[in-house]
Amino acid sequence: MRLPARLLPLSAVTAASTLLLTGCFSESASDDSAGGDGKRVRVAMMNPPRSGLSPLSDDAFKLSRWSTAETLVTLDADGDSEPALATKWQQNGRTWTFEIRDGVTFHDGTKLTAESVVRSLTKAATASPKPRILDGVDLTVKADGDSVAVTTGTEDPLVPQRLSSPQLSILAAKAYRGKTVSPVGAGTGPFELTKVNGTSSATLDRYDDYWGSAAKSPGIDVKFVPDGTARAATLRSGEADVVEAVPVSQAALLDKDLVTEVPMPRTNTLYLNTGSGPFKDATLRAAAREALDTESIVKGVYEGRADIAKGLLGPALPWAADLRKPVERAKSVDPKGKTITIGTFTDRAELPEVAQTLQQQLQKAGFKVKLDVREYANIESDALAGEFDAFVLSRATVLDSGDPAAYLYSDFGSKGSFNISQLSDKKVDAALEKAAGTKTGDARRQAVIDAEAAVLATDAAIPMLHERVIQGDAAGVVDVEHDPRERALITADTYVK
Repeated sequence: MRLPARLLPLSAVTAASTLLLTGCFSESASDDSAGGDGKRVRVAMMNPPRSGLSPLSDDAFKLSRWSTAETLVTLDADGDSEPALATKWQQNGRTWTFEIRDGVTFHDGTKLTAESVVRSLTKAATASPKPRILDGVDLTVKADGDSVAVTTGTEDPLVPQRLSSPQLSILAAKAYRGKTVSPVGAGTGPFELTKVNGTSSATLDRYDDYWGSAAKSPGIDVKFVPDGTARAATLRSGEADVVEAVPVSQAALLDKDLVTEVPMPRTNTLYLNTGSGPFKDATLRAAAREALDTESIVKGVYEGRADIAKGLLGPALPWAADLRKPVERAKSVDPKGKTITIGTFTDRAELPEVAQTLQQQLQKAGFKVKLDVREYANIESDALAGEFDAFVLSRATVLDSGDPAAYLYSDFGSKGSFNISQLSDKKVDAALEKAAGTKTGDARRQAVIDAEAAVLATDAAIPMLHERVIQGDAAGVVDVEHDPRERALITADTYVK
C-alpha cells in the first residue's frame, strides 16, 4: 500500500515532489499567447478527468470551475436559483417553462436556441447512468418557441435548482457527435476549452463573443496534479497561480496570506456495505460506529482544520444542527475477529491516513482490518459494485442542486446511482421520497433532516468530520472564487497582475 505523504520521510517527499513538478507548467503561457491583455491563469487541480471531461460525469464540475460550460440556472450563496442561460421561469403543476436567453453563441459560432437546450437536457435525461441530479426523476423536455418546457413525472419543486447542476450544462450540437460527449469548443462561457491532453492538462482561451462581461484574463492553463505535496509545491515555487484542495499537511508550509480556509458542505464518511459481508449485520455496523474516535482523526490527520461530524450535514448548512434530534440505532456486539476490507483513494491526501487510523481503531475493537488504497479512477467502480466492506469517502453534500435531498437519494436510496453502502431500506426510501417532494422552505429542511435520521439509524454510513476548503492563491491573483460548493473557481473577473 502506498503511504500518504505525511508518513513519508522528508527526503522522500522532496524527491517525489521534484519529480512530479518537473515540467509541471513548462508549457503554460504567462505571456499574451491568447491575444489578450494580462497574464494567463495557471491552475493546479487535484483530480484528472475521469470521463474525457464529459459533462454527464463528475468532470462537469471542472467545466464549471473553468467557466467554459454554463447551465440554464445558477445558485446564489443561499442556494436560491438565479438566471443564467435562462432569463426567467415559471411553474404550472409538473411543468416548468424556461425562457432562453437571446444573443448567446456557442464557442463554435452556432446560436443557442430552445432546440439546443432540448438536445442537451434530453441527452442527460436519457444517459446511462443518468447524472446523479436526475436520480429518481422522470424528466422530458420540449421546445416551445423561444422557451423550453421541462416536465417531470411528479410535481417537483426543485427543477430550477436541478438545472443549475454543471452536469446539465448546455453544449453545442458538435459535442454529441461522437461516442462520448466532448465539451471542446462547445460551451457558452467566457473561456473556450481549446485543448485537452488526456489526464495531464487542459487549455482554455478567452471567448471574445461571450454574451456577458468579457474575461479579464486571456486564458487558463490547467495541470492535473493528483499528488497533494506536489500540488502545494506549485504554489511555493511560483509555477501555479491557483491551487485547489491544498492538503492539510501542506497548508502550514505555505505563506498564510496565500491560503484561504472555508467551511464547506463536504463530509468525510465511512460507508459500510449493508448488502454483503460482515456489515450486513446491523450489530456489527454498530460495533464499527462505537469504535470510531473521530476527534482524534480531526486533531491528528486534519490538524484541527475540520469539524467533528454530528450528522451527514455539517456547519455549512447551519439549520441542520438546530433541527437534528437523537437517533436510535442498533446495539453493538463483539466483532470476534471478523475480517473487513476498507477501501479509499489517494487523490485526497488525507484519506489514506484516515483509513490507517480507522484500521487501528477497528482492530482495537476486535476487527481484523485490511486496506485497499488506489487512485480514485481505479477504485470507484469496485466501490459502487460493493466490493469493499467499508469505504472512506470525502463527499460533497450539496454539490449538485444546492439542496442535500439529491445527495441523500443518490447515496442512500435503494435506486441511487452512488449507493456505495448498497442500502435498500423501505423507511429510508420513504423518508427520501418525502424530502424530495416537499416544497422549499422550513418544511423541506425538516424533511431532509428526517431523511438524514433514517439513514443514520441504519449505520450504513458513519459521518466522521466535515472538511474545509483550503485553497492556495498566489499574491498576484485577483478575484478568484472561494466556493464552498466547488462549482466556481476561475471566472470572467479573475486575472493575474
